[in-house]
Amino acid sequence: MKRQTWMCVLLAAVLLTTAGRLAMWPATAAQPLPRSSPAVNTVSDPSPRGNVLRFGMPVTDVGRLDPHLAAGSQDRALADMVFNGLLRYAPGDAPKLEPDLAADIPLFEMVGGRQVWTVHLRRGVMFHAGPMTDAYELTADDVVFSLRKSADPAHCAYAGEYDGMTFEKVDAYTIRIILEKPLSSILFLPKLTDYAGGFIVSKRAVEAMGMEAHRIHPVGTGPFAFKMRIPNEKIMLSAHRQYFRGRPELQGVEIHFSSDITILEADLRRGDLDVIMGSGDKEWIEKMETVGDVAIDTHGVGEVISLYLNTQFKPLHDVRVRRAIAYGIDREAFLSISHPRLVGSAYSQVPVQFLPGGLTPSDAARLDLLYPLNLEKARGLLADAGYPDGFTMDLVASEKRLHRGCFALIVEQLAKIGIDCRITFVPHGAMHRLIRQGLQPMVLYTAWRPNADAYLSRFFHSDAIVVTGSHPDTNFSHYRQIDRLIEAARLEINPEKQIHLWEQAQIRILNDMAAYPIMFTKQCYARKRYVDYGHELSSTMALYPQFTEKTKMTARR
Repeated sequence: MKRQTWMCVLLAAVLLTTAGRLAMWPATAAQPLPRSSPAVNTVSDPSPRGNVLRFGMPVTDVGRLDPHLAAGSQDRALADMVFNGLLRYAPGDAPKLEPDLAADIPLFEMVGGRQVWTVHLRRGVMFHAGPMTDAYELTADDVVFSLRKSADPAHCAYAGEYDGMTFEKVDAYTIRIILEKPLSSILFLPKLTDYAGGFIVSKRAVEAMGMEAHRIHPVGTGPFAFKMRIPNEKIMLSAHRQYFRGRPELQGVEIHFSSDITILEADLRRGDLDVIMGSGDKEWIEKMETVGDVAIDTHGVGEVISLYLNTQFKPLHDVRVRRAIAYGIDREAFLSISHPRLVGSAYSQVPVQFLPGGLTPSDAARLDLLYPLNLEKARGLLADAGYPDGFTMDLVASEKRLHRGCFALIVEQLAKIGIDCRITFVPHGAMHRLIRQGLQPMVLYTAWRPNADAYLSRFFHSDAIVVTGSHPDTNFSHYRQIDRLIEAARLEINPEKQIHLWEQAQIRILNDMAAYPIMFTKQCYARKRYVDYGHELSSTMALYPQFTEKTKMTARR
């Protein structure tokens, strides 16, 4: 997609004018829940089978029930069903934004040199009843409380996103968010969405239970309310009958856990599960597509797989060597590793198919940054750099199927230009530790980030250089050349100018060949055909198909 499309999708409702409308986190003592509370772990199973959707995930258990700490796919799915944000990504159609708990998409005004966003809340939004609280109407108190929690690193994994923000209650249904440094709508509005730190929690429930107990029994406003957790087996949710968008079609949802995909598959075939997270294995999808009452759905967001080249590691410190590697790789060959419904080629670090700020294939071709396979040119660049006979690199790789497949191609392809890659395969966790020690000449990494700034800042700003950066993160390229572009784009409040700066940063990365974008991978789910998600499924930030008040099932057969 080009820039104009993104402006229509993400910003049309926001950029009507740039002059539009416009504490500390209180400590709470952790209190034990009463023994009769449904949050207490139990092995009883009173749920009806009739209209309860049973969802299988290939993990051993849920990770975090607090939405502001959600990281794994199972955590994000749970948060998506139990909580709302002020805004939301349209179900199945991210990154399109629409109002959620907010009555409309907020605009900003500049007041005394500071940017002020005013948020007007919907009326009549009800929280779920909790173990120690009755159902009650959401007000500005809950929103201010939640955003202050999100800004506190002790209570939110995404607190850095809310640095320099002040949250104020205006009245029961209005809040102001004041920014020390102005942000464009592209960067600010996602902080208010049903993602990461944007979820709104119940102030009363947290204060009544204490923070730790709320992490055992979360209380939100979403279409489904937390009911019970059976450790290492499942989580049970019930329909929120007072949900502000309407009573859900389903009676509830059960999230079932099993680390063995074959067990989940058998349960789906048998009808004991209705939806499961699928496998990225090509053969698995082809097999499941032959099951008559099962449908396979693939959707974004697209996690980008890139090869990061260490610009400080000899001989990769020479840009000619890095460009030789790029010309020695056949991007299209990597698509054969997985099922064609799950992958697509990437031509910049920011996936333009899912986010503004990346480059299209035609952009890259026009700028001579496509790097099509050209073995003769690759060998010539190596010879010019003083390596006519090539050289040897020792690399670390994950044991995971996708990484093994990628490295098999990398070894095969680079051998044709005289580069001998010797691979040591290690467990995935060990790979993550080793590549952060800063010694690797090349790193293969798969990542999704919610915006272009996050991609560029975390992978290419000098502060993020592994080991030596002031805030070491995932700059495996040891790259320092676009700090000013990243910072200028972050401070630009005109979205079109901001996107242009991100594109310029992408051009510089590709020109210097600090990283070679290979492909993006989608999510894969299998469902019984009687399951209707209630929306078209293109892309979701929640990483699963999304079960909403509109999700329904016909009679199970």
